[in-house]
Amino acid sequence: MHRTARKTRTLAPLATVFLMVSLSGCHWFSKTNDAYLQAAESRPLEIPPDLDRPAADRAMNLPATPSATAAASTATTAAAPLGFNLAVDRDTAFAKVGDALATVPGVRIASKAEILGTYDVDYMDSKFLVRVSRAGSGTWVSAVDPRGLPPTGEAARKLIGTLKTALGGQ
Repeated sequence: MHRTARKTRTLAPLATVFLMVSLSGCHWFSKTNDAYLQAAESRPLEIPPDLDRPAADRAMNLPATPSATAAASTATTAAAPLGFNLAVDRDTAFAKVGDALATVPGVRIASKAEILGTYDVDYMDSKFLVRVSRAGSGTWVSAVDPRGLPPTGEAARKLIGTLKTALGGQ
């Protein structure tokens, strides 16, 4: 009998502590943010960080075809794509453009991306892309500024003219 009383005296405080902790511990796991109290449909929308900025992939858009360019040239010549056609496949044209760029004095190729068909070029204190893209059965070589628009400076016009002469473009 003495043993049973000792067990009860030992277990009673432990059971009391366990009961108090289990009943009072629920608030540790509760969510206090007001957004969680609202219905799912009325909660504020969270926008991922990449979706709150304008798209920067316009630099890789394909240029207009020469026939569309001729039709659009009556509207504005300053915004017309700057480029020429080559009658070779894209990979061959990319290599030829790289070789031709290496021979033009004052041209510095900052980087190149063969899979995208672009050369990042510094020429006459201007920075722009020389882009090589497939167009029909041939290739279109053009210049675009970092925003994906036709460049407005004289440097791009002069370099594309030099490349067209060196590569026999149309």
